[in-house]
Amino acid sequence: MKKIILASLLAANLSFAQSEAKKIEVHGHRGSRGTAPENTLAAFKEALKAGVDYLEFDLNMTSDGILVVSHDRFINKEICLGPKGEKIEKEIPIISLKLEELKKYDCGTLKNPKFPKQVPVPGERIPTLSEVFELVVNSKEPSASKVKFNIETKIVPAETELSPTPLDFAKAFAEIVNKYKMADRTVAQSFDWRTLKEIRKIEPRIKLSQLTEANYIDPEVLALTKAEIISPWYKWITPEYVKIMKKAGKQVAPWTINDPKAWEIAVKSGVDAIITDYPAELIQWLKTQNLR
Repeated sequence: MKKIILASLLAANLSFAQSEAKKIEVHGHRGSRGTAPENTLAAFKEALKAGVDYLEFDLNMTSDGILVVSHDRFINKEICLGPKGEKIEKEIPIISLKLEELKKYDCGTLKNPKFPKQVPVPGERIPTLSEVFELVVNSKEPSASKVKFNIETKIVPAETELSPTPLDFAKAFAEIVNKYKMADRTVAQSFDWRTLKEIRKIEPRIKLSQLTEANYIDPEVLALTKAEIISPWYKWITPEYVKIMKKAGKQVAPWTINDPKAWEIAVKSGVDAIITDYPAELIQWLKTQNLR
């Protein structure tokens, strides 16, 4: 009888522990880059269908001051075609084009050779930030009503000719976010802390994430931005690293992790979220680990 009671207690405790397991948030990197053309509405639709917690994407600005979704500050000639379907031969800065001109480029026909599972969507254009919000607001996917946004400002201090000023970037960012009443669902991320600092002053409801490429966290930068999230390159993730960040009151969301072995290392290190090019696959894997 004692053995039966003990076994029942152990089973109950295990069930409780599993129910209390930490849930890992999933950020769809550039939507779902592994399966659809990056940073397009098609990729964001796929990420919403997968049930992501966050849509992760990047922002640049056109010459007429419109925020558009692109990781590159140039038209990426590896994944985009010209206005007449021609191959792009030279780098064209996004900030040199009006939105009307930018919309002539096809960024869905060419398959990214780095992602064999990616399915082209011919005719996809570079969307505006407003178009992404419109997509989510009008989506019938169950995840759309609560999905959040992790949005990177693409800006480099030494290349001022390719981006707006940090203040202008922040103003345009906050204006669109507030137009769609998404401040409480938005994270602004950047390697360049200057835009984060300006966004915090303009709209304090927007959370901030400091991107890092290495094991480098500048205390002065963190003090300036007061970023709630640290987003390091996943190769630097260790339990010690995460523990230090948690002690400092930061959440940890590494980028960009695409295979189960690396997912397991990140989870065991104690991260709060994972940024991935394959959100549907990560969500399925997390379910097998009782982390979803």
